[in-house]
Amino acid sequence: MMSPRKTPSSERSPGPGRPKDPAKRAAILESATRMFTAHGFDGVSMDEIAADAGVSKLTVYSHFTDKETLFAAAVKSHCEQGLPSALFESTPDVPVRERLLSIARAFYSMVTAPEAIAGHRMLCTPQLANTPLSRMFWDAGPRRVQEEFAALLRRRIATGDLDIDDVPRAASQFFSLLKGEPHARMVFGCCGAPGDTDVEAHIVASVDLFVRAYGTAAVRDALVRRQSR
Repeated sequence: MMSPRKTPSSERSPGPGRPKDPAKRAAILESATRMFTAHGFDGVSMDEIAADAGVSKLTVYSHFTDKETLFAAAVKSHCEQGLPSALFESTPDVPVRERLLSIARAFYSMVTAPEAIAGHRMLCTPQLANTPLSRMFWDAGPRRVQEEFAALLRRRIATGDLDIDDVPRAASQFFSLLKGEPHARMVFGCCGAPGDTDVEAHIVASVDLFVRAYGTAAVRDALVRRQSR
């Protein structure tokens, strides 16, 4: 009887209690993001992702239970890279408008990246709409971003920079303003992507609208003085 072929140590799936290799996890996420973007969710198999990442299928499954979990993890990784938690940390010495602009620029760059646009289109297809994958996407990406931003808003309310009654609603409004028409056009693939000057003008206008709506008197007065220069 032939003895079973041994899996090379570099490809062997970690056994119980054995720590998983973070480098392999990162390689899997990178390959998954690239392949989902190029071929869609249904157009990619776990075997293909494993081959592209240079690991065994067992290794992929040891890190991610199934393709849905891998997709959600890729979304979470994309959001954490584009909007790291450090952006939402308390920095009371930074004026609130500057803080919001930093977050706004990072968010806009993240949601208009090719992989983000592809993911948005993917989730709007009949095959994936109203499936558990949509909820997994929401929890892995938008919900985490809004919750961290809401926590920042609450801290700025405490320091007297903002006056907001419904913080979760305000957080949702902020990101909806930033996506606006430019993001919709990119998702639809019409009219081309806006230029850098137009993007910056859109971001600044969105942030200033938010500040006028929720800033305290001192913050709004500072904005008026800036705009009148």
